[in-house]
Amino acid sequence: MKIYLFLAEGFEEIEAIAPIDIFRRADIEVITVSITNKLEVVGAHNVSVLADIIFDEVHFSEQFLIFLPGGMPGTSNLSKHQGLKDLILSQAAKKQNIAAICAAPSILGEMGLLENKEAICYPGFENKLLNAIISSNKMVHSGSFFTAKAAGVSIQFALKIVADLKGEDVANKISTAIYID
Repeated sequence: MKIYLFLAEGFEEIEAIAPIDIFRRADIEVITVSITNKLEVVGAHNVSVLADIIFDEVHFSEQFLIFLPGGMPGTSNLSKHQGLKDLILSQAAKKQNIAAICAAPSILGEMGLLENKEAICYPGFENKLLNAIISSNKMVHSGSFFTAKAAGVSIQFALKIVADLKGEDVANKISTAIYID
């Protein structure tokens, strides 16, 4: 399994970098994808990250998970990228995994993908989760969609995805190694 993590100008750094670290500790291949026309992407708190590849250069063919970090204006910028939205629609049609945290679940909600699914997002964005069942949990796995509330659960959210992809033992080993309760 491969994870494509999408970066837009103004992404929330913790929501991207912490999961990348956790996924790589689990020996999951993570490819960071810039939706801009350059590899360097600047986060919401002025942290620059060098993506692995630019969106237009990726050949999405095998099974993979889409990961969308939130942040503002990162979420808005992701939402404006038609190629990414087309990829999300294709992934959803195949019932392949899509993960989004903080404001990013609003992208899925506005596309109508969370209808009748349990989901969570950053407080204040719930109205964008069209016809979703809004959860009171910090993280939710509903069908092929993983959603999480905010930056503060980034590590736990990544561990939840690792548990689903690689098993509880792998997630527990990483959790123990980094001293997460």
